[in-house]
Amino acid sequence: MSIAQLQDGQLVAREQIRCFVKHISLFILTYVSQGLKVKGLLAVPEGTNPLPAVIYCRGGIKRVGMVRKRRIISMAKRGYVVFAPYYRGNEGGEGREDFAGEDRFDVFHAIPLVQSLDEVQPGPVSLIGFSRGAVMAMRAARECSGVGPVVVWGGVSDMFDTYEQRVDLRRMLKRVVGHPKKQVEAYQDRSPASWVHEVDTSIYIIHGTHDSQVDIGHAKKLAESLERAGKAYTMALFTGLDHRFPRKEDEKALDDVFAWLREKNQHKY
Repeated sequence: MSIAQLQDGQLVAREQIRCFVKHISLFILTYVSQGLKVKGLLAVPEGTNPLPAVIYCRGGIKRVGMVRKRRIISMAKRGYVVFAPYYRGNEGGEGREDFAGEDRFDVFHAIPLVQSLDEVQPGPVSLIGFSRGAVMAMRAARECSGVGPVVVWGGVSDMFDTYEQRVDLRRMLKRVVGHPKKQVEAYQDRSPASWVHEVDTSIYIIHGTHDSQVDIGHAKKLAESLERAGKAYTMALFTGLDHRFPRKEDEKALDDVFAWLREKNQHKY
């Protein structure tokens, strides 16, 4: 069967790879997104199935911010099936990513993919978005059914602010997204704080107060927008921490995140 005959979100291939941690199985999944074959990493805890699922939306672009096995395994250890799309054009996948534009469909179509897996409980899929991955997760919450709640971790909430604050990213942003004064709609679509009133799921915001890559102002702006919209959210600010947390603080934050997800999931199933 040709790729053109396959549906978005359909599994094309599943390849098991070596895992350095006992009781966690790792797989590379290939699936269809807008007629492209894209890939992602799946971590499945061994034992009692089915389990609730989380889609982890990585940050960065291309080689920067790639999915790390250790991080996905750490999440899976907490009793969730975890899938992390590599996004189009990465790790042998087709197409080219565009920083939370068309490549958002690689998350959108990962939702039915994950829901089709035998290891996964029926029902909504939770999302964790890190850095620009938070835009991917929030766009999925806005535009898709069957998702939530959402964790925004060190997340971008206003792409206009990112352009102003990250001078080092301007060349990439102009090439991939456009200029904020000319491609206003493209930047607006990538700025969750502008349309969070359209998102109907609980939000958990995590951010380091000394984040040098995504300013703490992004977290505060998102919280203010949620507040104005009368939306439920939780915010945890980690004093003195940068974009990536040290191991100990990172594990503590993950504990808190998954405790929150378990509490929310109890009301979903």
